[in-house]
Amino acid sequence: MKMKIENKLDKLFEERRGNLLSLFFTAGYPEIEDTLKVLESSEKYGADLVEIGIPFSDPVADGKVIQESSQVALKNGMTLRRLFMQLEEAEKRVSIPRVLMGYFNPVQRFGVKEFCSACRKTGVDGVIIPDLPLEEYRDHYRSCFVENNLHYILLITPQTSMERIREISENSTGFIYMVSSESTTGGSADLETKAGYFKSVREVTGKPLLIGFGISDSKSFGTACMHADGAILGSSFIRALSGKGEIEEKVRDFIKKIRR
Repeated sequence: MKMKIENKLDKLFEERRGNLLSLFFTAGYPEIEDTLKVLESSEKYGADLVEIGIPFSDPVADGKVIQESSQVALKNGMTLRRLFMQLEEAEKRVSIPRVLMGYFNPVQRFGVKEFCSACRKTGVDGVIIPDLPLEEYRDHYRSCFVENNLHYILLITPQTSMERIREISENSTGFIYMVSSESTTGGSADLETKAGYFKSVREVTGKPLLIGFGISDSKSFGTACMHADGAILGSSFIRALSGKGEIEEKVRDFIKKIRR
């Protein structure tokens, strides 16, 4: 009998359903070997989970900050294969959940089966691929994710219909990523005006919910946590990593400001 692989996202949401801090950064940024440093420091100073961006040459849904970090990472020589080598080491030293986020093109080039298998072997708990349609995932790739105990996390926006939200709730595993606005990443979000949207989503799903896009400081993080189980900070975190100093110090100072 095959033993079920532990998924750290499942354990996290079993133990906690509130005030969860998720950090997003681009693998191989600022320097190619900084991936592990960011992961270790994020866990050390209080992040609950981390989303690792797969660098891509045409990240159309991302704002300027994430686009630029992706370009730098690619120039550094970052590849998906190199990332899995780094994640293999991270599996020995980092215990918080890790989610990969990126576009379908690099995953398809790598091979979806090979990608899912590599995720399992390196301790990845979930994947977010915004440009892979739900129907495509469900009809062609879901079995591969299930076989590797790998959560497939879907996004919803304020423009998503209730019918579609129900469908996404049925197919998204791990958690649902609630995009706070229709803009690209890195912009600001008036979360209070979206309270009705957040409430309506809660009414149709029991899945954990994390809010992303436009969360950049302690205030917006706190507001997001009033409407969901936690929030995702990406562009503001990458800006912090871009500054002077050691990676550990930059991560520590950033999380301290968010958690205050």
